[in-house]
Amino acid sequence: MPRAIISPSVLASDFGQLSAECKRMMKGGAEWLHMDVMDGHFVPNITMGAPVLSCVYKGVPDIFMDCHMMVAQPEKWVNDIADAGGSLYCFHIEATSDAVSLINAIHARNMKAGVAISPDTLSTAITDEIGAAADMLLVMTVYPGRGGQKFLERCVPKVAELRARFPEKDIEVDGGVGPKTIDVCADAGSNVIVAGTAIFNAPKPEDVIASLKATVNTAQAKVLEVDIQGAELLIAQYVLSN
Repeated sequence: MPRAIISPSVLASDFGQLSAECKRMMKGGAEWLHMDVMDGHFVPNITMGAPVLSCVYKGVPDIFMDCHMMVAQPEKWVNDIADAGGSLYCFHIEATSDAVSLINAIHARNMKAGVAISPDTLSTAITDEIGAAADMLLVMTVYPGRGGQKFLERCVPKVAELRARFPEKDIEVDGGVGPKTIDVCADAGSNVIVAGTAIFNAPKPEDVIASLKATVNTAQAKVLEVDIQGAELLIAQYVLSN
């Protein structure tokens, strides 16, 4: 299973000090920064776009920008986000009719490709072909583009279904995730955790980041232990039968 990664959601930061906020998170142990790009069409809100990302990249050149594209025409913005320094371009499967071609276009610009599903979209919408082509799969645990929502635990089984099909793929959860909800996400198989206010508003963000990562590592260790026990049982059965 892939390693634990914490991606603080910049939407919860102080936009007046965006570069400084990103540096603060990276100093606290964050490997990725989750950048929510909203266009006012796919979702009702408008946030940041390529010009803002470009400014952040200039101020923090070693940043890994995990760009969550909540946009109606994700094909349209691949080049702009790549030019702005985007590291991962995650589009919503609901917004495109040709996910594989879009993934190829993202890879052509040397970015990782992510595929997101909203709460009402089945995990099977990510076909084996699409999932194999993508670098990351994102399960939304709130509705995209709306603030102040509670974590939707009914979305968690989709993480488990995707993990069963893609054991080595990065699987991200986004929406209402924090110390109180991380356990079910980690146990289901998510290894990339997006959290906003739980990290940015904490007195010590580094402690929250470390705690979230530790929870994922613990969940993965349990899975590994079960796998080892299963393998040992199979070996024992083989030895006895021979």
